[in-house]
Amino acid sequence: MMKHVTPLVLLVLLSVLPFVGYAQEKNAEVFLETQRSEFQKIPIWIMGFAGSENPQEDDSGIGKQVNTILKADLRRTHVFKVLERATDALPLSKAGCKEEAPIARAKASTAPVVTWGRIGRKDGKLLLEACAYDGGETDLIALGKRYAGGPITVRRLRSMVHRWADALVAYYTGDPGIAETKIIYVSEDKAGKRHLYKMDYDGFGPKRITSDPVLSLMPDWSPDRRAVVYTTYHGNNQEIVRLELDKGSGKKNRRILVPSQTLNITPAVSPNGQWLAYASTKKRDSDIFVMNLDTEEKIQLTKKRSAELSPTWSPDGRELAFTSDRTGQPQIYIMRADGTKVRRLTYGGYNAAPAWSPRGDWIAYVCRIPGYGLKVCRISVDGKRRVRVTSGPPSEIDDSPSWAPDGRHLVFSSTRRGQSHIYMIYYDGTGLERLTKGGIHHSSPAWSPFSE
Repeated sequence: MMKHVTPLVLLVLLSVLPFVGYAQEKNAEVFLETQRSEFQKIPIWIMGFAGSENPQEDDSGIGKQVNTILKADLRRTHVFKVLERATDALPLSKAGCKEEAPIARAKASTAPVVTWGRIGRKDGKLLLEACAYDGGETDLIALGKRYAGGPITVRRLRSMVHRWADALVAYYTGDPGIAETKIIYVSEDKAGKRHLYKMDYDGFGPKRITSDPVLSLMPDWSPDRRAVVYTTYHGNNQEIVRLELDKGSGKKNRRILVPSQTLNITPAVSPNGQWLAYASTKKRDSDIFVMNLDTEEKIQLTKKRSAELSPTWSPDGRELAFTSDRTGQPQIYIMRADGTKVRRLTYGGYNAAPAWSPRGDWIAYVCRIPGYGLKVCRISVDGKRRVRVTSGPPSEIDDSPSWAPDGRHLVFSSTRRGQSHIYMIYYDGTGLERLTKGGIHHSSPAWSPFSE
């Protein structure tokens, strides 16, 4: 198989095969700016989350967990600046968020926004009552929520806190928060097999979701978040599969979308869920195809004597960005969803693996920069603004960027510290955080859409 694959295809398979090195490009793209967010963060004080009113139950520990989880969630939003002040387990009465004592203390703190609440257990269920005070609000209470559910687990507690963090983000920005989103990625086991795993947006609770005998690669989400598409192997060839999530990995929940042939890779589902874009080879070079997921009709969009790979949909589904080496080196191109009106977006050096922002304004991609090596960059859709997002020595390879559904955060794989792991970063290059732990190799992350 490999003798018929072009050099660009080999580069795309970095997530499959170990990367052994690269040559610096003499004519690498000149980056016009490095950008940092000018958004003024909102100071917020987490006053504290009390335990149960029942004196026989000691929930001070769970209250501290709420404080810790919420602080991390709010910090990651880049909307809030968490004030470093002491937190108290301030009990609430049946008046809930209307209780005068915490309101008076919030008002006296001079913090622009204060949040507090009560966490406890009742009749085998977990209860979280969360409140917020805004000094600029005439009614004093900006927001109040009550969450309840069972059984009582750490995951349920985290979910409730994530929902409160997302509620705060939505209140102050008008946009949903990302704390309840998920990330799917590829992880290698000791036997050298690669499987898909799903984890929370902050790296909590990784869970294996595929059971293919050899490799599961290059995942992408369905827009309803109920399924994932990915590439796997059938013999020595590749096929693209759709797997229904939360129903197990058995054959009845698994549908082959593109049967095995020499190469079927980089699947991407359209925003309306009707089409699948992917790269496939029939003879020598790979081309971009789209498939109607209802009728299974396949349409070939590109027909160049070059490698065309990594399609990514615009948010409105009218265009596709993709990678092509038609000019000798891999570059990013944009075309209409029917294959017409092709235009080149990047010039010079190595540019590949595009990911279109859910907001539609930026395309993230892998770029090679002299002195930096392979890093994550982003470019405006009109090509006029180019920004390097990640940094570090050339030995650290950043790859496979994927946008959070808010269009403000990115997840990517990187060989920082010598081993490939999954990292989160804010789109302006701040807030770098490693999400995966342990293991041998973690790569190809895909951030989920918002839940319905």
